[in-house]
Amino acid sequence: MRRLFLALPFALLPLAVAYAHEDHDHDHDHAHGSLAAHDHGVARLNVALDGKTLELELESPAMNLVGFEHAATSDADKAKVAAVRAQLEKPLVLFNLANVAQCSESDQVLESPLFDDKHEVKHEHEHSEIHAHYTFECEKPEQLSKLDLSSLFKAFPATQKIQLQLIGSNGQQGLEATAANASIPF
Repeated sequence: MRRLFLALPFALLPLAVAYAHEDHDHDHDHAHGSLAAHDHGVARLNVALDGKTLELELESPAMNLVGFEHAATSDADKAKVAAVRAQLEKPLVLFNLANVAQCSESDQVLESPLFDDKHEVKHEHEHSEIHAHYTFECEKPEQLSKLDLSSLFKAFPATQKIQLQLIGSNGQQGLEATAANASIPF
């Protein structure tokens, strides 16, 4: 399955180039090992369905999820980071996977400098991101007709759009989801 995610950026490179040419207003953006730039309000979601295995990989500026990108030093900031992490630890709620597909989570990895109590305080001009990688085993993957991101948009309202790269039974596609258009067909 990891091979699908490795191939995904190359397969959808023309889409990434198109997005890069659309937005010239953010001269402070810079890449973080992915095709898209760090852009507040925009998250990226890679989705791959291979047989009964579904993988979701969410990458977002911390600003979209917690409301800041600096190290959490105050009690209020630490509480916000903990609350966001608790939300991210419940992907079945965030991604509204169809119950009829009988998907269960088999693996989860959450990464961010904000989740690490030992990290150095970042300089103000640096950007923090949050990466969440989920693996599900679905007993009836053919029942996955759509991915509903409405709960994700409700949980993190500063996320204005999500750029999706999806590999599923209908091939590969690049899409953009918004709160108003949060249901993505597989």
